[in-house]
Amino acid sequence: MVKTLDEIKTRLAYAPPKLHEMPARMSAAVSLVLRETASDIEALFIRRAAHEADPWSGHLAFPGGRIDDIDSTARDAAERETLEEVGVDLVDGHGASHLGRLDDVIGHAESIRVSAFVYGISEDPVLRPNYEVHEAFWTPLSHCTDPARQAIREFEYMDVARPLPTIRLLEDERAPVLWGITYKFMDDFMSRIGRPIPFMPWEADENTEAKGRDDD
Repeated sequence: MVKTLDEIKTRLAYAPPKLHEMPARMSAAVSLVLRETASDIEALFIRRAAHEADPWSGHLAFPGGRIDDIDSTARDAAERETLEEVGVDLVDGHGASHLGRLDDVIGHAESIRVSAFVYGISEDPVLRPNYEVHEAFWTPLSHCTDPARQAIREFEYMDVARPLPTIRLLEDERAPVLWGITYKFMDDFMSRIGRPIPFMPWEADENTEAKGRDDD
């Protein structure tokens, strides 16, 4: 089992991420921030504040947001948004190190391309959530592979109710669960470090549909 940030960096460097060049209405970037503890590696998540204008209102996610004109690169956007949302400075030399990048994810319900960058931090920073964030919290990677925290729930997806995999990261069973785009990023990340979580049903559906088209 991967136990250190250095091991994670080596694993992420083993296979280059898949970057999507297809046009999207919006581009965004997020940060998967990790820290070592005595028992496991922990990841930083946020619970977005409730807001009627936010399509991801109340969802669990990584810190991050839209890529703006002031951002030179997607990575710059991820670092800027993380500093704004939770007060964590990810610029190299500020107690953080860039470990790698995950595959881009394309949102299907929304025309959005999201890029994810992985960071390790050596300190225990004070988290300062801004108005966009209800709370920020750390969770051990073991939660992502704990069968008791895995469940299939039904979500409205492209105007169709579909069963999708979820992970309960918070102890409160009434709290939001991890699903959707951030779940896809965690699926990619956990597979890369040798601690895979269950497959996503929509991948099986897409593979079946693709096979059906090939057989026509």
